[in-house]
Amino acid sequence: MRLLFGLLLVLILGVVAGLLAYQDPGYVLIGRGNTTIETTLSLFIVLLVAVFVAGYFLVRLIVRTWRMPERLQRWRAERRRRRARRELRQGLIELAEGNWRKAERVLVRHADDSSTPLLNYLSAARAAQKQDAPERRDHYLARALESMPDADVAVELTQAELQLAHGQLEQALATLEHLRTMVPNHSHVLLLLAQVYERLQSWNELRDLLPRLRKHKVLDDRALHDLAVRIWRALLAQTIDKGDAAALQAFWKRVPKDLRGDRGLLTDYIHGLIRLGEHDQAEQRLREAIAHHWDPEWVRLYGELETGHPERQLATAEGWLKGHENHPVLLLTLGRLCLRNQLWGKARSYLEASLGSQPLPETYRELGQLLERLGEHEAAAEAFKQGLLLATGQDGENLSTAPIVSEHLPQRIAS
Repeated sequence: MRLLFGLLLVLILGVVAGLLAYQDPGYVLIGRGNTTIETTLSLFIVLLVAVFVAGYFLVRLIVRTWRMPERLQRWRAERRRRRARRELRQGLIELAEGNWRKAERVLVRHADDSSTPLLNYLSAARAAQKQDAPERRDHYLARALESMPDADVAVELTQAELQLAHGQLEQALATLEHLRTMVPNHSHVLLLLAQVYERLQSWNELRDLLPRLRKHKVLDDRALHDLAVRIWRALLAQTIDKGDAAALQAFWKRVPKDLRGDRGLLTDYIHGLIRLGEHDQAEQRLREAIAHHWDPEWVRLYGELETGHPERQLATAEGWLKGHENHPVLLLTLGRLCLRNQLWGKARSYLEASLGSQPLPETYRELGQLLERLGEHEAAAEAFKQGLLLATGQDGENLSTAPIVSEHLPQRIAS
């Protein structure tokens, strides 16, 4: 529309100029020395416009010719960039489809012409990693850093991730420690550092890292709690292996209070006390734990303790019968404690009641050993047989050779 108005305006001006020239063509005289040029004003104006137009196009032609090499160079550069963008898209597609070799080749072929060489080289490094080629991977990472020195954090993060995935734990640790000096509170750096520490079993360093993980919300509360438990369980195992009961109890005092009630951690600690001969201390911990939370495994473990006061243990365990009268593990524990107190008849009663509630191989074993002690060898052999069949997953018959003890308190039987 603007072009149309422009042409119309030019046409109108031309008509007006033509009418004026027709009425009075005018006169122009140009003289220099003995030479004079005479013409009409209208023709002079036409010639002047023609010369201006010709000069304009001549100047443009000269300028375009002068700039031709530069324009050609820009055209070639743009062509290379378009090709590099096309190659980058194709390389990323190949990488996503798992064609590692082809992806690597396409990504680096025109990386230097790409407007984002960093992306080309980082993606090529991942492709090389998938082909188990750490040398080429590190070469591409170095080229990525050369292409964009300001992206050192991104490049080193990628390097640490790939080193960790390749199992190069020491190298990953060195990379992450360097990153930590650059960006000490970077959440992803802290997360990768925690993973490396855990895989290297550097439990003390990982424990020291916990406050930062919590402060910067690197993990949610559940994951952070689970990690803390794994750390303290590993440190606990190291302390137990030293064989020093006093050091073990001192270590337990350093465990955060909110973790001492963790089932796995507390069970490990009790096992450690038992292993180091601290049965009375283990009994106290187990008694307190079971009073707080009923756990069949803790009840089973309670029956395996050899404290200096087995009668007190038996009285404590019998107090748990209220509400758990037919629990097979509790009845097994009571049977064991009766055996320790040399209450043979009462032990037999509890063991048979446990079998009546739920047959367990270990209950058959305890009963078999008791029956042998009482001289009932055939019944003992049958109990051992039933326990073996149950332990191996075969169908066994219910033990019927041992009579059920009456409910009155049995008398001690001398061994």
